[in-house]
Amino acid sequence: MDPEHAPVNGQERSQRSRASHLEVADALRTRITSGALRPGQRLPTQARLADEFGVERGAVREALRILQSERLLANVSKGSPATVAVQPGLVRPPAGPAAVPQPTMVGLGPRIAAAFAAPHVEIDALCLTSVSLTLAIGEPLRQIHAGQLKPAKIDVRLLLPSRDIDLAFPAPVDAADGGLLHRRWLAQRNAQGQVLRHNLEALRSTHGIDVRVSFRALPFTPPVKLYLLNGVEALFAYYTLTRREREIDHEHLQLYDAEGTRSMLFPFEQGAGLRDTTFVEQSHLWFNALWETISSELLLTP
Repeated sequence: MDPEHAPVNGQERSQRSRASHLEVADALRTRITSGALRPGQRLPTQARLADEFGVERGAVREALRILQSERLLANVSKGSPATVAVQPGLVRPPAGPAAVPQPTMVGLGPRIAAAFAAPHVEIDALCLTSVSLTLAIGEPLRQIHAGQLKPAKIDVRLLLPSRDIDLAFPAPVDAADGGLLHRRWLAQRNAQGQVLRHNLEALRSTHGIDVRVSFRALPFTPPVKLYLLNGVEALFAYYTLTRREREIDHEHLQLYDAEGTRSMLFPFEQGAGLRDTTFVEQSHLWFNALWETISSELLLTP
């Protein structure tokens, strides 16, 4: 399964299995956007990274080139270790008609960080799991603890698929063992949600911030992901399905899967033109309608 369904602890896949250059790029991208790797910090050598992920150095070099093209890394060469680009996750890309779509793990973090600069932070999200949002919130949490951000109130609402439905994806092509994939997804959905809730609600006691985190369950598998920020911005992406083979619990399965963290995120901002303003307004109406009608209570339990 792809990084959208990665385990809550952010651990990369076992070193006993061989990763591809895309998976190496995903793992390093997560470390950068979550703040585990800081701006200006040097990465391990390519030899050490190759040993860590169990890949050839060529795969590491290709992964580093991808992150350099995304402006997350600098000084990528065969000689010295690459460095994390200065302020990679804090420069907020422009919104509106001139905005360039970016992969979710690249574009979401800066916009979430910018949203947390408001006195009242309001985030609504519809997605398959909350892993992208949990990772993106890592940077503003760090800034709050460092005294750089001081919101007075935080309201987060999440719409996630119900545990009681048959997911459209990830699902086996031959439907032989959908139960295994469903249990894995459910465990990850619950764990990610619990971490998100814990990290935010802890701000009540540490910083006196009024925090409310709410979850509701949808009776369908969302084909898109949507993030609504402070009532003025909407970030939209498609879950594009692919047919792929994965080894899960020592069994090779053909899956219908979606690359959630690499899906292109399209930004719309209220006031950036009629198209953007209308999209933001209609997205809020749509989210509220789902929240108030066909969604149901969601308990983050096994």
